[in-house]
Amino acid sequence: MSSKRFQHIFLLVQLATISVFLGRAWQHIIWDAPFRTFLWDESWMTTILPWFCNISYEDFITSPEMDDAIQNTIKANGWFYVGCALIAIFIKRIPRVLTYILWLGAASLIFLSFLYCKEKFFQWGQFWEYSLQFGSPIFLFYLWKKQEVDDRLILFMKIAIAITFISHGLYALNYYPRPGHFTEMVMTILGVNESTAILFLNFAGILDFVIAIGIFIKGKVGRWVLLYTIFWGLATTMARIVGHFYLDMMEDTLMMWVHEAVYRTPHFLIPLAVYYFYLSLNKSRSLNQAKI
Repeated sequence: MSSKRFQHIFLLVQLATISVFLGRAWQHIIWDAPFRTFLWDESWMTTILPWFCNISYEDFITSPEMDDAIQNTIKANGWFYVGCALIAIFIKRIPRVLTYILWLGAASLIFLSFLYCKEKFFQWGQFWEYSLQFGSPIFLFYLWKKQEVDDRLILFMKIAIAITFISHGLYALNYYPRPGHFTEMVMTILGVNESTAILFLNFAGILDFVIAIGIFIKGKVGRWVLLYTIFWGLATTMARIVGHFYLDMMEDTLMMWVHEAVYRTPHFLIPLAVYYFYLSLNKSRSLNQAKI
């Protein structure tokens, strides 16, 4: 693959990584993150607290100082994500050792995914739905280290895409309890009633499973499927803003929902990178055959 094509794919993965870190930073610094899901779990904390202090569980969850400490920890984690975003931006200019912080950022995103999973009573589809998000920093590090796009990386990207779509499909099909805002967003954006919105989500859920298989098909079929993943990833990303946008409350809408769209950009940027890989590979083969 030419240097120019590598740079294009590198840029797409870099943008995905920067976006997920900045979006999560916004969430942690301005809003909140589900750390209390873990820290306020009585069955866990009654075992863990004696290791660090003599405070009782009841005093721990009712202490204003402890609550402030938790909130400060969440904000500090947000600033850590800002640092990770800066490393992703300047990855070609910084000392090599600093790039390994991307792995810490990915680990933090994995932990965050676990917290969301625990918050949903260990619905593991919730955890794996974030595969493209916590996978993006790892993909970027791999690209930076190898300085090439190989079949192994593309395979891992496709696996992450498939897992993300399958996990989304489990909620769309109501295998796990379908989030109410799924239905509300469809009703708002498409202007349909609830029953039609549910039919739409069921159909979209079935497609998620079909797509998860289809991206592994070689040739034009696989490329068409990737095009759909780009479209659907972009649509579901922008739906966070469009589905909750009110002109008379524009500032509140943007403050509350833009970051949710930003950290979901890997859902279409990573499929776009894979699609570009196959498209450029196909063009190269066509040029070589023409020369022959």
